[in-house]
Amino acid sequence: MTTSPTVDASPSAVRAARLAAQGLDDGFASPAEVVDRLVCVQAQDLAAAKWVLGARIPGSSEARIDEAIDRAELLRSWPMRGTLHFVSPELYRPILRLTAERVLQRATTIHRREGLDDEVAARARAVAVAELEGGGSATREELQAAWNRAGIPIEGQRGYHLLWRLANEGLLCCGPIETRARQRFALLDEWSPAAPGPAIDDEEALARFFVGYVRGHGPVTVRDFAWWGGLTMAQARTGLAAAGDAVIAFDAERYVAADAAPASTVPTGRQVLAPFDEYFLGYGDRSAFCSEADALRVVPGKNGLFLPLLIADGEVVGTWKRRPPRRGAVGIDVAAFDAMPSLDEFRPAFERWAAFWSLTLDEVVLAG
Repeated sequence: MTTSPTVDASPSAVRAARLAAQGLDDGFASPAEVVDRLVCVQAQDLAAAKWVLGARIPGSSEARIDEAIDRAELLRSWPMRGTLHFVSPELYRPILRLTAERVLQRATTIHRREGLDDEVAARARAVAVAELEGGGSATREELQAAWNRAGIPIEGQRGYHLLWRLANEGLLCCGPIETRARQRFALLDEWSPAAPGPAIDDEEALARFFVGYVRGHGPVTVRDFAWWGGLTMAQARTGLAAAGDAVIAFDAERYVAADAAPASTVPTGRQVLAPFDEYFLGYGDRSAFCSEADALRVVPGKNGLFLPLLIADGEVVGTWKRRPPRRGAVGIDVAAFDAMPSLDEFRPAFERWAAFWSLTLDEVVLAG
């Protein structure tokens, strides 16, 4: 393993390197470039995930993200951790092959309780293919109605679990945009056909997965990768070994991409980020950029719901939320942490956020 020329492994240097790896310094040219760099972007909240991309593309807009989705330049489905993500279409199938078996196994008890055995899943698969083949798409409600007509009950969470299972089995994926917060469903092989040529084996898939994660998130540990990718530590270590000289050591435990541009050791900038942004969510250990006490303020009650973030010099310094529009403009309430700089320093970043959504920005104030 080659050693990085980086000698400063302080939290400040880690933050600077991660800002650069994630494109939060200079940014990217397109939605596809963001996803290619980050590999997977958590996207159970579609509207929030659009801003995860938009925050990394100077001058971007929601319409530009929607166009990229409708052209299948990025794919939204369940590649890992049983959760919706934007994912690079090229890597989706190899990642799913690495992760789906464990995810489906963990869902066995729920599916048994819901009466979703293999026979029911096979019937639901046949109905979905009949509804969608030939380039069709359907909303969640339309697919569930088709299953109900075929005698497959969808009450409670059964309909969702069928969608989820068929996506993890590689049949379905999210397709064209339906509304700001929803997509229709399509057949994966029609919406995003597999690239021609032989499929890569699991070792090469783990190598690409690990290198992609390191390039878009580094410096990171092997344990970070296992947590983020929903992998076993054995799989994560295989990814490291198979990566070869594509990654180099940043310090005793963390790695960066060998071709990463040298980053400043002094993080700078002010960012307004979405909930579930990869800058926070992409690491098992967040101590370099957020204290344990402040992390509890980002995820109040540890309920799995992450609040939108304010970042100053790579450090999480507050959360924010939008107020209802007033006279055609939207205001912002900020909950400041101890290290919060002046709110005025965030005004340009909030202006970029508002422009992305075609909004006019009103006051940005500290929450009472």
